[in-house]
Amino acid sequence: MRTIALVTGASSGLGRAFARQLDGGALGALDEIWAVGRNEERLAALGRICSTPVRPFALDLTDPASFDALEKALAADADTHVAVLVNNAGFGTFGDFALAEKTDNAQMVRLLCLAPVELTYRAVGYMHPGSRIVNVASVAAFMPQPQLSVYSAAKRFVLDFSRALDAELAPVDIHATAVCPKFMRTAFLDHVGDARAARRMAALTGFEHADDVAAAALKAAKAGRGLCIPSIDMKLFYAATKLLPYRACLAIERALM
Repeated sequence: MRTIALVTGASSGLGRAFARQLDGGALGALDEIWAVGRNEERLAALGRICSTPVRPFALDLTDPASFDALEKALAADADTHVAVLVNNAGFGTFGDFALAEKTDNAQMVRLLCLAPVELTYRAVGYMHPGSRIVNVASVAAFMPQPQLSVYSAAKRFVLDFSRALDAELAPVDIHATAVCPKFMRTAFLDHVGDARAARRMAALTGFEHADDVAAAALKAAKAGRGLCIPSIDMKLFYAATKLLPYRACLAIERALM
């Protein structure tokens, strides 16, 4: 049996951190890490620093053909076991919805919502008891965010999808974990649209380190937890959004910004 981990957005940032920690045995021994990303050179570089064989897939997950390519690769060996699926690929843009670039909102929905659904659906048939699914959401999922409307709504979808999926699969000891980090100093912030809005939001939440987020996420996944909020302050924020009306939370957020 060939045991693999499949990590999207693996060429840099948080995805790379996931790949490195899985290579280090965070969720057990692996025969291969399938690294999905758009930058072929960075995927090749990842392979050079991992002791576990890395199989690169230079794919754009906004293209439906990418899902077929990965499914074909999975089906090529009937004895493939997907031990870990990390749905991490994503991007976000800040600014007023009506002023966004023509393709940005649709591309965000494709990458943040459709890609995790497609990849999970195609991979779950190759999972066994003990397999884990890690879906990267965001603290933006906790409440609707003006000037980040599509991104926050998409991440809310990831959060709800993950928790429902975890409840469905738990009886066969397959768990899905939604990870809700703050900002990280990664390539995510390279193309944010309205830079002023991005700076305001980043100042409000602060930053986390990608390695710390990956470690917390994989620890939660190993324990079979459905939700991972790595930072203590965002755990308090999450609790507040459960207790206070939306407009009250929004007013507090705006006052802090």
